[in-house]
Amino acid sequence: MPTEPHWDMTFAPGELPERVTRFPGELRNVTDARLDAERFLGDLAEVTPPATPEHWDDILLVVTELAANAIQYAPGPFELTMRRSVDGVHVVMADTSTVPPAPRPFRPDGGGGGVGWHLLHALCSQISVTSNDKGKGIHVFLPW
Repeated sequence: MPTEPHWDMTFAPGELPERVTRFPGELRNVTDARLDAERFLGDLAEVTPPATPEHWDDILLVVTELAANAIQYAPGPFELTMRRSVDGVHVVMADTSTVPPAPRPFRPDGGGGGVGWHLLHALCSQISVTSNDKGKGIHVFLPW
């Protein structure tokens, strides 16, 4: 009698793909962060393809939003860390601001903003913020 396949999702130390990239905090670094995330996802897809193509797009959108917010709200450099987690992708955006992110009202009159934090909560399975005297890290987990 055939049995159901059993997927062992345990990884040896150092086996989870990870990428850490530092950016000086210039406007063009939003695109640079997105391109870096795309390279990471390309490498990851060779080992473990995403369950659906939308996961790829969602991760790129979240990285773009986090990088844009780092440029807009935190002076100076920021760091993007991406790693494979057992059930998805863990993204960390570390910047120099100690102010935690907070939802803002959406302004459809063109005043800009108000969508990003809500977007992250809609796409990510988990979000947490860590901070210290040098800045904060926004940790998001997305399905893969």
